[in-house]
Amino acid sequence: MPVTILIGAQWGDEGKGRYVDWLAASADIVARYAGGDNAGHTVAIEEDVYKLHLIPSGVFHDDVVSIMGNGMVVNPVNLVKEIKGLQAMGIEITPERLLISSRAHIITPAHIELDKAKELARGTKAIGTTLRGIGPAYLDKTGRAGIRTGDMLLDLETFAERLYEAIERTNETLVKQGMEKLNPQEAALEYLDAATFLKPFIVDTSIYLYKALKDGKKVVCEGAQGTLLDIDHGSYPYVTSSSPTAGGALTGLGVGPLDVEHVLGVAKSFSTRVGGGPMPTELEGDIADQLRGTGENFWDEFGTTTGRPRRCGWLDVVMLRYAVSVNGFSEMMLTKMDILSGIDELKLAVAYEVDGEQMEFPPVTNEQLERATAVYETLDGWQEDISGCRNFDELPAAAQAYVNRIAELCDVPINTISVGPERDQLVLRS
Repeated sequence: MPVTILIGAQWGDEGKGRYVDWLAASADIVARYAGGDNAGHTVAIEEDVYKLHLIPSGVFHDDVVSIMGNGMVVNPVNLVKEIKGLQAMGIEITPERLLISSRAHIITPAHIELDKAKELARGTKAIGTTLRGIGPAYLDKTGRAGIRTGDMLLDLETFAERLYEAIERTNETLVKQGMEKLNPQEAALEYLDAATFLKPFIVDTSIYLYKALKDGKKVVCEGAQGTLLDIDHGSYPYVTSSSPTAGGALTGLGVGPLDVEHVLGVAKSFSTRVGGGPMPTELEGDIADQLRGTGENFWDEFGTTTGRPRRCGWLDVVMLRYAVSVNGFSEMMLTKMDILSGIDELKLAVAYEVDGEQMEFPPVTNEQLERATAVYETLDGWQEDISGCRNFDELPAAAQAYVNRIAELCDVPINTISVGPERDQLVLRS
């Protein structure tokens, strides 16, 4: 069972990229299974900071093959820019080291404009999407009207015709909503250049993975966003359009459950969220500002993709418990514990109070969740700088108690904790 699935346990932005990079050191393949360039994974290696949106976070290891799976939606133009940007920074990216599934779907300029139009039409009920065309691309996929990356392997004229037709269909919708039409010919030209560049990278990745697993290769599955943004299991409709949960890894790559050995959940040591939707532990004021940071550092709580400040709050164990239930975590990993240093008292939301009823799992509807009041448990904080700790026993007693209590409340072991943005700033239990 050589497959490890790494899942965001909250609303995304948990710091999955640095853990994928860490796990990739002992893997043969890192495979991304969902989402598009609405994701933002940051990896810090010594003085260099890399921000990825589409390419898996294992790309920084020379002997690792990176796979973009069939569950993804891909903007070809942006992918070419990301590849060339990494190549300019000295990262080798070749068709032998990066494989793109022929079954992944393409985000067209029409999808991006449609995304903007829909979000504008929602007004005060806007979901807070990244406006990258993700939702409309998945909608075309399920509506059997999408264009797949494998279509870029056809002759360019046929691919151009399919792209042209897709844009013309969307133009009708844009005009109805009072927006300007797209020029199909201009859009097609840019996409044809991208198709020519990307052709050598496109293969049937499910067959590649099948053969690799038969040969005993170790695979790390990397998701985007987090459990609470899952189209089925998140706080609908304030969700993404894909499945960032463990089930999404299997369908998004074409691998079977019997190959899975570990399902690892990644959670921040506090809660953050971008965009709309209920957040029962959200804070305002000095503590929220400390958790968020100023935006001057890449690890501050501002979106990698959008730059938007994230909403911050105490750690929501009710939501974590739920993430454990729908993913079956074998272990959880915490990030950003160093940010909590200097706070006198820390709080954990261990339950919700909703209409006079106490709940240990989140309610079904957003209306109930909006009325939920967090029931807190208070723990001692610590003042020490823990960024230099590398072993669990080196952490202050209060920090150890904080981690142990989260593990106890979620009934899942926590053996790995990040205490800074660098590759080696990890605390491990003996």
